[in-house]
Amino acid sequence: MTKTFDMELFLSGVLTGSKLTQQRHLRQAKIMQAAIQLRWQRDNPWVWQLKHLRWFFAHYLKNRSYSTRYYYRLTTLIIYKRLGKNDQMLIDWLNTKK
Repeated sequence: MTKTFDMELFLSGVLTGSKLTQQRHLRQAKIMQAAIQLRWQRDNPWVWQLKHLRWFFAHYLKNRSYSTRYYYRLTTLIIYKRLGKNDQMLIDWLNTKK
């Protein structure tokens, strides 16, 4: 039996802002985690690749509003900050998405 990845603990060191903003980022990170786990069987951000995030934005968020996609982009950047990655390719890709 495996233990589920604790996204709240993972993001606790990098979440800033109001309590409501922190809760939104945490909720969105958990939604991303569940969707990527269901599709790719990757349960934590340590093993996610750019293709997993591209799939999430292209398929899971395809019918969502611009503002929803924008907030998910912010959450993605927070996850990458926590990972200690400075993936310029991801940042450029996220900045070009509308």
